[in-house]
Amino acid sequence: MNLEQLDVLILTLNEGPNLERTLTGVAWAQRVVIIDSYSSDSTLAIAQRFANVEVVQRAFDSHAQQWNFGLDQLRSTWTLSLDADYVLDADNHRELGALSVGDDSAFSARLDYWVYGAPLRASLLPPRPVLFRRERARFVDDGHTQRLVVSGTCGTLKHAIAHDDRKSLSRWMVSQVKYAELEAQKLLALNVQQARLTDRLRLIPGLAPPLSFAYVVLIKGIWLSGWRGWFYALQRLLAELMILLALLDQKVRR
Repeated sequence: MNLEQLDVLILTLNEGPNLERTLTGVAWAQRVVIIDSYSSDSTLAIAQRFANVEVVQRAFDSHAQQWNFGLDQLRSTWTLSLDADYVLDADNHRELGALSVGDDSAFSARLDYWVYGAPLRASLLPPRPVLFRRERARFVDDGHTQRLVVSGTCGTLKHAIAHDDRKSLSRWMVSQVKYAELEAQKLLALNVQQARLTDRLRLIPGLAPPLSFAYVVLIKGIWLSGWRGWFYALQRLLAELMILLALLDQKVRR
């Protein structure tokens, strides 16, 4: 594909520990647009060091609204949407430059999960559509995150993108409280017959946390990644426990 037809879109909120590596990975892009939710750390100072970066600030209301606002700021045919802790390398760059897009509307990428600067052998992260024709895609909210709705076919990129979040553990735990509340709201509003298996398991009290832990350790073999693997497995267990607590809390309050 012609990389001159591609803009990069990134959302930020206090991403100082991550942003420089992410922006370095897309230094080849002609235009990178950051939608910032009024960061108070070094995020803006880091962004200013890159000549191809433009920052637009907007108060955060939801992930989908924020991403869609970002899409409205772009002019390109194609959009590469990245979280602020996604890091592209030379293989990603070469693949994008050589990509034959045909009539595809989007392309998904696998995500390699990194912990403290080293990749894990596996994770629970699903592939995510990161490259898409701007006029054929829109974001919708999905629990604590967002989902891209694409009109047309979706291809697959060969090379994975590194997910390498260097923010503190305390920051992660604060975020998980908010995420758990949003996931609980989503679960309580679901039509159970149409829900995904993961969501149906979460609706059975006490089942999802141990199943998630056993799956990532035994089936995914995360223990083979050493202490980083156990760190990730315990994070997943804690995240599921927080969703369970939020679900029980909201049920009682209703």
